[in-house]
Amino acid sequence: RMQLVGSGGGSVQAGESLRLSCAISGFDGVAYTLAWFRVKGEEREGVAAIDSYHDIVYADSVKGRFTISTDDAKSILTLQMNSLKVDDTATYYCAADYSPLSDPLARAWAFVYWGQGIQVTVSS
Repeated sequence: RMQLVGSGGGSVQAGESLRLSCAISGFDGVAYTLAWFRVKGEEREGVAAIDSYHDIVYADSVKGRFTISTDDAKSILTLQMNSLKVDDTATYYCAADYSPLSDPLARAWAFVYWGQGIQVTVSS
């Protein structure tokens, strides 16, 4: 059974950087989609996703600032966040599924495996 454990996060000033990591254990598939989501209050937003075809998608709000990556063994998923804005303040979650999902950022419901929330706070 796949398990995800997120780490990183914290409190930073606007313009600074943070790196989120998600340690993945029990991955035993070939096809996959790995993603980061964030929750602000009642709103959940897909941030970035990468799949087994090496397709990568980003939310428009983070394009050019955030980078998602994973290693060949699928043992870790990272989200490098640069030029952080106050609006990036949220609880971030890593997520995984054993299938290459179309439009993954809009399909949080399709992800079976989730890490715990990681708080990111950006102040002005």
